[in-house]
Amino acid sequence: MSGLKIFPVRQLLSCVLTACACLTVAHAREGVEVGKSSTFARFVPAEQVEAAAQQQYLQLANEAKQKNALLPDNHPQVLRLRAIAKRIIPFSLEWNKRASQWKWQVIVLDSKELNAFCMPGGKIAFYTGILDQLKMTDDEVAMVMGHEVAHALREHARERMGKTSATRLGAGLISSLFGLGNMGDTILNMGGQLLTLKFSREDESESDLVGMELAARAGYDPRAGISLWQKMSAAAKGAPPQWMSTHPASASRIQDIEANLPKVMHLYESAPKPPQRYDAPKRMGQADLSYR
Repeated sequence: MSGLKIFPVRQLLSCVLTACACLTVAHAREGVEVGKSSTFARFVPAEQVEAAAQQQYLQLANEAKQKNALLPDNHPQVLRLRAIAKRIIPFSLEWNKRASQWKWQVIVLDSKELNAFCMPGGKIAFYTGILDQLKMTDDEVAMVMGHEVAHALREHARERMGKTSATRLGAGLISSLFGLGNMGDTILNMGGQLLTLKFSREDESESDLVGMELAARAGYDPRAGISLWQKMSAAAKGAPPQWMSTHPASASRIQDIEANLPKVMHLYESAPKPPQRYDAPKRMGQADLSYR
């Protein structure tokens, strides 16, 4: 026994507490802080919401193609957005494990609307209006894309659909979830609402923060959120553009971005930067865009 070293209880307890504290620090999450996902999202199956989104997305793309309003895969703006998406998508998995199973897609619609969205399942679309009229830089595009991707990752559409289902179906919703009703048809019939869903102010604020972090981790300057909203505010004079119908551009919104910049700036500074900038679409080059 003489070879054994006996630690005093207090000293041993202190070492254990110190080790636990170190583990806590080591596992502390870097970046923004947001609340837990809404329980309403659990009222509808994620698979069926994503299937409805896929159906609506394909319909939108096909209709645009028939009107010659779907930009081809080799168009400079399509190449640009897919290159930016390729950098953002890997960082989505931390926010939603299902994102690893999503078949991510990016399309660009030729329209004067100032609009962009990401449907459940990673279905991204931008309108040329928001790109051209605002003369968006890559960093600003990444902020918009990150914001819209955040809506999908945080399942805001699924949450809104869950609330709608709970209201419309009442007790029938519970029986449907247990296979006693035709929930699948209900969700698919609601798929057409995905383009018109109105998110809450809390959803928008959450997407601002998560999107800012996604962009920063992907190597895009999160400070671009300030210039983006300044441009949106200027564009909103008179009739607000569609993209701002649920995205109020205000001084408080810019202040929220500024207040959270310290949480993501170090992520941006340490992140690998894009090897190629697409701010001037006339000079593209051959980027590897085979992420789908």
